[in-house]
Amino acid sequence: MKLTYLIIFCVFVSTSLFGQQRHTLKGSVIDTASNVKMVNVSVSVIAARDSILIDFGRTNASGEFQLNKLKPGKAILLLTYPGYADYVEQIQIDSLKEMKDLGSLKMILKANLLAEVIVKAKAAAVKIKGDTTEFNAGSFEIQPNSRVEDLLKQFPGIQVDKDGKITAQGETVNKVLVDGEEFFGDDPTLVTKNIRADMVDKVQLYDKKSDQATFTGIDDGEKTKTLNIKLKEDKKSGYFGKVETGGGNDDFYRGQAMINVFKGKKKFAAYGLGGNDGTVSLGWEDASKYGSGTQVSADGGIYISGERSDYNGQGIPISRNGGLHYDTKWNSDKHSVNTNYKISHLEVDGNSSTITQNNLPTGIINSNAARDYTNVTFRQKVDATYEVKLDSSTTLKLIVDGGVSEMENREANVTESYRGVDTLLNTGVRRNSNEGKEEQFFASALYTKKLKKAGRTISVLASQNLRQNETSGYLNSVNEFFNRNGSQDSVQNIDQLKQNDSKNSSFRTNLTYTEPLSTVFSLVMNYGLTLSASSADRRSYNMSAGGQYNLLDTVFSNNFEVDETHHQGGAILNYKKDKATFNFGSKVSTVDFRQKDIYDGQTYSRNFINWNPQATYQYRFSQQRSLRLNYSGNTSQPSLSQIQPIRVNDDPLNIVVGNPNLKPSYRSRFDLSYNSYKVMSEQYIYLYSSYSFTSNQIVQNTTTDSAGKSVYQAVNLSDKQPSNMNLSAYYGQKVIGNVNVGLELGVSGNTYYNYVNAILNKTKSYNYSGGLRISHFKQKKYEFSLSFRPGYSTNESSLQPDVDNNGFLFNSFADFAVYLPGKFQISSSSRYEFREKTQSFNEDFERMIIDARIEKKFFKSEALRLAFRGNDLLNQNQGIDRSANNNMVIENRFNTIKRNFMISAIWDFNKMGGGVKK
Repeated sequence: MKLTYLIIFCVFVSTSLFGQQRHTLKGSVIDTASNVKMVNVSVSVIAARDSILIDFGRTNASGEFQLNKLKPGKAILLLTYPGYADYVEQIQIDSLKEMKDLGSLKMILKANLLAEVIVKAKAAAVKIKGDTTEFNAGSFEIQPNSRVEDLLKQFPGIQVDKDGKITAQGETVNKVLVDGEEFFGDDPTLVTKNIRADMVDKVQLYDKKSDQATFTGIDDGEKTKTLNIKLKEDKKSGYFGKVETGGGNDDFYRGQAMINVFKGKKKFAAYGLGGNDGTVSLGWEDASKYGSGTQVSADGGIYISGERSDYNGQGIPISRNGGLHYDTKWNSDKHSVNTNYKISHLEVDGNSSTITQNNLPTGIINSNAARDYTNVTFRQKVDATYEVKLDSSTTLKLIVDGGVSEMENREANVTESYRGVDTLLNTGVRRNSNEGKEEQFFASALYTKKLKKAGRTISVLASQNLRQNETSGYLNSVNEFFNRNGSQDSVQNIDQLKQNDSKNSSFRTNLTYTEPLSTVFSLVMNYGLTLSASSADRRSYNMSAGGQYNLLDTVFSNNFEVDETHHQGGAILNYKKDKATFNFGSKVSTVDFRQKDIYDGQTYSRNFINWNPQATYQYRFSQQRSLRLNYSGNTSQPSLSQIQPIRVNDDPLNIVVGNPNLKPSYRSRFDLSYNSYKVMSEQYIYLYSSYSFTSNQIVQNTTTDSAGKSVYQAVNLSDKQPSNMNLSAYYGQKVIGNVNVGLELGVSGNTYYNYVNAILNKTKSYNYSGGLRISHFKQKKYEFSLSFRPGYSTNESSLQPDVDNNGFLFNSFADFAVYLPGKFQISSSSRYEFREKTQSFNEDFERMIIDARIEKKFFKSEALRLAFRGNDLLNQNQGIDRSANNNMVIENRFNTIKRNFMISAIWDFNKMGGGVKK
């Protein structure tokens, strides 16, 4: 009921805002010397209170202007024109008059001013420079101890959610730089949540091109939405940071500390974080929190990709991690170094219960399973990048990246399976324990050279990647099988020592050459050679009469060595003229694959040819509006685990076997997108659609016998083509009162195939969704955001044509913060989730998660803060996952962090400013 009142209130407020009256401002501009009307004079209206740009325009051929999106209140009129002094006038928009006529406004040539007073104006809040939108931080109000995140919330077209995720002009910002350099690798929130807003001079928003396109000047269509934080020169010397500690009920705790030191072009930073409240990192994208793995693109560029997260919300985590960062430039910026070190320790204790319905052509198997586990992971990682400009046209970039991971896992499983709902089929008790260590190392060198002819370039890449993994553990299981009368048929006991040792080494080279064929055509050619060698030694030992695990089980043991040689060549033709860019071409690679079975001496030899055609067309109507169409074709090789003829009995009821006869699959994909953004009204439109289909797709073949044992094997689908489609539309608009409103519509679907006991099963799934988002931010006054997302999903399977798994979905989110007198702040966030019952799940799923926080700031600088927060106030955070696909219906319930309360103290310290020391 409270949620209903909240929704009604927000709709009433937004309706009132929409209904406010807009006012018009008009006038004309003339030259005082010649009394001639001036054309294309820039006309800006800025809010007098906070210097936010309200509306913008230019004078027409008659020297007249008219702005129609103004609201009552005090404002500043700014006229600018090259060679003329800026004209500034404070104006009052009268709420009782729809039209305000300023008459003729006179501008003065700078040359004619002489001893006259020059009119000075505050720098424009927003500027458009080519493809870059630049925000002047000084034009926006900031409070003591504000962070970059608080500053970004005031910028038109930028939204920041409660987790720090940034959306700009309708797209997610994946990279945040400081003075053009990465800061702690590629984690945006390490910048936005920790660098102080008063250190910022300007913020630049742009689409960052790939390393290859930046170097060659040939647009390859790859772009990353990027923010670059430019610091004030007098703020590049000193230090700042914060310390936080907190404790709560049920022994919940957390602590965090960070320090940032600046000295000219040198930056040093360190952070540490520990706790058991579910906060396992400082950022919003967990995949990048435990370090980044360096990869090399086929065209010779280098990119950083994050590793997986070890915590997905299941279980109770105890986390401790930290990092060090250092970067500097010297010798007129010809040399630069960027280094990072990260360390993490994560322990997760959890339990879960799973209900599974396996719909077979011969009947239904219902299973219940319970699991208890403890996973411990310890990681260390270091990386360094050194770049030197050998001369004005030549650069050398060296990257070294290495890490060590140690893990320890313990788990116990109990299962029961039934024929339908009555007869017991099998039971199982299984215990696993594993300890392991993984070491990896990567090094690369990229040499780039611009030749005499403009646009002619050459780049050479060489890289080496090493990885080694060793694990050892025990498997102990007892499985009982029963006949239809309920009597025990047989018992299977497994008591084994498992030892796995795998190694992988790959050396890659790539040569890329670009040649301008004309003013509009250019050619990119590349050739690469990759040599890789790997080995996988998996051994299972049974216990001997003497109590030692020294009897090799040859059925579930194997030792393979694999050598691969890849030759790749390609050519891409690029056309660029005016607003249009078009490129097309293909890459072709040959793969020589040799696999040797050490146990029996047999060798498997295979050769593949991979084709990867591509074509991209992009048309830029303006700097903020573009259309893009893309096609790509990709040949995918089966993985080594799919090919190797091995048997794994880690789960005796579910056996995976390899298929050495697998062939590559080929996927074709089409993408179409349209993006439009208007700076003044903050209106953005984003349309996206995609469609793909796959030939010779590798799918799963599952064979389940009468005892309930399942064997899984990958096979090729010869006469069917799985497909995926997606259609999305986003619209956003700033309305009266600086309220941002966003609308969203989406349709996605796929058709998938798999084999169940040799019978082909076809699954079709579709999701239909809509969304409404309303948000508003007023610096140090209040902020709120509301989101409503209804949806409907369908799922049908050819094996179960009469089962109706269609259902209605609804999600809503509400966040607000209010700044009160006495330096108090109250904030809250809530999310509501509803999933309608289906034939597979006969109960509706519904939950409401509400978090709240009260904060008090102390001292004039507000350097000390005390906060009390409550998470999941209604105690409804149920750990549950549901899925219905192919022939399987699964419900998994797990323990997770529920209602808790915590008191925290946060201290911000800062000593910045003074001259920049070199």
